Amino acid sequence: MPRLSRYGGAESFAWRFSAALAGRGYDVDFICSRCETEPPEGVRPVVLGRFGPFKWFKVLHFALKADAARKRGGYDLSFGLGKSLGHDIIRVGGGPQRNFWNLSIKAWPPGPQRFLKCLRRRLSPANRIIQWLERKRLESDPLIICVSDLVKGWMCRSFPQLDPERIKVIYNKPDLERFSPATHDERAELRRAAGVAPDEVLVSTAGTNFALKGVRTLVRMMPLLPAHFRLKVAGGRNPEKYVKLAKELGVADRVEFLGKVEDMPSLYRASDIFVLPTFYDACSNAVVEALACGCRVISTTSNGSSIFLPEDMILEDPGDEHGLAQKVLKAAGEPRTDGFRWPDDVECGMEPYIDVVEDMIRKKPRQT
Repeated sequence: MPRLSRYGGAESFAWRFSAALAGRGYDVDFICSRCETEPPEGVRPVVLGRFGPFKWFKVLHFALKADAARKRGGYDLSFGLGKSLGHDIIRVGGGPQRNFWNLSIKAWPPGPQRFLKCLRRRLSPANRIIQWLERKRLESDPLIICVSDLVKGWMCRSFPQLDPERIKVIYNKPDLERFSPATHDERAELRRAAGVAPDEVLVSTAGTNFALKGVRTLVRMMPLLPAHFRLKVAGGRNPEKYVKLAKELGVADRVEFLGKVEDMPSLYRASDIFVLPTFYDACSNAVVEALACGCRVISTTSNGSSIFLPEDMILEDPGDEHGLAQKVLKAAGEPRTDGFRWPDDVECGMEPYIDVVEDMIRKKPRQT
């Protein structure tokens, strides 16, 4: 993977996965461009460096250098977590790029802004390299692990030559000790600390890409809700245009942008409803984390983790603020839950990945 880091969803998974393999007694090399954090005990970083002034060069450089390092290593098994080549197993944490384009572009209103976004994407040399790598990495006939059934569907439609039987689905699972419901008294204290009155309904959301996560829809929803509904947005991006929109709609006093939030469990526990009207999400961790903390949750058909939500809490059109307002009002009338019960028939967490690796190592001839 390009970065050995603990910041970012895919990076955090890669760190924990390599740690779990080393904990089982395996010799683990982590091939990366940059090592940005202390590696797990027993994991050896193989740092390739990052060269060139352009993104396309950096993407291609890593793919080719990582492939060469993999061949030199003579490994029993190679596990790919980024756009790289020649692996026995690849984890697909997001759909194919063109699929992402088709869904995510709807996050920008029709007009010049959307047109320019499309044009930049299509002219980008880096995007052409990524599409080539997406096709090329399938030539080694790897076992594919997708993070949701939604991503598996995207992969099968984009690459019809794939055998669906060679595609597994393993969902991300949050730390259910860290993400858990608060007691009544704990929740009351969290709401007081957040400045939320007992009679107010707190709607929250989280994300770094505000456009993609549907923050515009959420702000446009607020005038449609009673005055005691408030919105808090967690995320480190510049919210200036959304603050301006809230002022134009007369709801600036009910919309708050929190910046980067380190203690997300407390925000989930203080909230009444967590809403993620995302235009594209392979499998949002935030949705399952909020469920685990006892929140009522609303998301969209473009989010892989919506599989865990009731059908009436799933929004078809992420840009439909009227439909979203109706769902929020309905959710507000329902009680909080006592936490999330993971379905017995859905594979999740780290253990299934370890099982796949160990099964493949047993079956694969050893390198000499």
